[in-house]
Amino acid sequence: MKTLKIATYNVNGIRSRLPQLLEWLRREAPDIVGLQELKSVDAGFPIADIHAAGYGALWMGQSAWNGVAVLAKGSDPVESRRGLPGDPRDTQSRYLEAMAHGVLVGCLYLLNGNPRPGPKFDYKLDWFARLQRHVRQLVALPHPVALIGDFNVVPTDDDIYNPASWRRDALLQPESRQAYADLLAQGWTDSLRKVHGARRIYTFWDYFRQHWQRDAGLRIDHLLLNPPLATRLHDAGVDRWVRDLPHASDHAPTWIALKAAAPRAGVAALTDKATGPAKTGRSAKAKKATKPAKPTQLAKARKTAEQHAPPVTTKATTATKVTKVGKPTGAAKPLQSPKAGRTVKPAKQARPAKPAKPAKAAKPTKPTRTP
Repeated sequence: MKTLKIATYNVNGIRSRLPQLLEWLRREAPDIVGLQELKSVDAGFPIADIHAAGYGALWMGQSAWNGVAVLAKGSDPVESRRGLPGDPRDTQSRYLEAMAHGVLVGCLYLLNGNPRPGPKFDYKLDWFARLQRHVRQLVALPHPVALIGDFNVVPTDDDIYNPASWRRDALLQPESRQAYADLLAQGWTDSLRKVHGARRIYTFWDYFRQHWQRDAGLRIDHLLLNPPLATRLHDAGVDRWVRDLPHASDHAPTWIALKAAAPRAGVAALTDKATGPAKTGRSAKAKKATKPAKPTQLAKARKTAEQHAPPVTTKATTATKVTKVGKPTGAAKPLQSPKAGRTVKPAKQARPAKPAKPAKAAKPTKPTRTP
C-alpha cells in the first residue's frame, strides 16, 4: 500500500547532529519532516547537504537556541506562515507552517517552561493559548492538516517512565496538561496514542542518569491530525535506533504513516487511470493496441446535455396555418441537415379538398377556401 510518511525530530543542534540527521533521512526516507531546536542562524542552515539528500526545505533559525524547519522529499515546501500570530513582540523562532505533498504542516517547538513558577512558565502558557486560537481554524479545514513538533508536554502519567520524580517539572504541570487536552478537544487526533493505545511509548530520554540505557523515557513529541487526515492514519512509531547513535540528540524521530489520499472523482480519477500504462511500464505499441479509452465523464455529461437539449424553436404553428421558418437570430440557429447543411423547412400542409356540389334543388354557395 502506498503511504505518506510524516515525521518530527528535535535534532538538538542541526550543525552538530547533521551526520545523524542525514543518515536517518537516507535510511527511513520520510516524505515530510518537521525539525526543532536548530540552534543555528538562518545563514548557518546546511541547505546544500539537505538538497544533496533529496529534500527541499524552509527554515526559521535563531542563534544558540530555538529554530524550526520543514523538509519535503523531492520538492520544496510552500510557506504559509512564519511565526505564531497574536503577539508582535514575540521574536522567538518556534512556529513554521508550510504545505508539502498535499498536507498543511504546522511545525512547532513549545517552550520547556522551567523553572516553575516563573516568567518562562508564564510565557509557555501564553504561547499555548495563542497556539490554541490559531489552530482552531486549521482543525476545521476540509483539507489535511498536521500539527507536529516538540510540545514539551507529557500528556498523562502513562507517557513517562516514572512521574514521581518529575512532579515539579513544567512538562507535567496541570496547566500544561490541560492546555494539551484543550487542544485535543478542538478535534485533533493524537496519532501515536490512537495507534498504540495504552502502550507506553517514549520519544525523549534525558542525557543524565543513564535514562537511555534504562529506557527511562518521556513522550513529549507529538503528531496531531485534523479529522480529514486522521481518517488516513495507518501506522505510527519512533525510530529509536537514531537515539542510540554516537553523539545523538536526546530525542528520537517520531513518525506516522498515512494511507494515500483517495483520487478525486470525475475527470481527475479517469486521468489517473489513463496514465496507468506509463506507470506499469507498458510500451507505446501496447498502449495503442488496447481498446480505445472510454469517454471521460465530462464528455459524457456534455453529450447527454446535447441529447436532452430543447429543440430550436420557430414561430408557433396552428392547424390551419403553416408559418414559414424565419431568418435565424443570433441566439438560436435553425436545425440543419447533416449532409447538405441546409435549413430543413417544415413540410407544407395539403389544402383541403373542395366540397361536393349540392343538389340542384338548392342554390350552391361559393365554398370558402381554407387558407
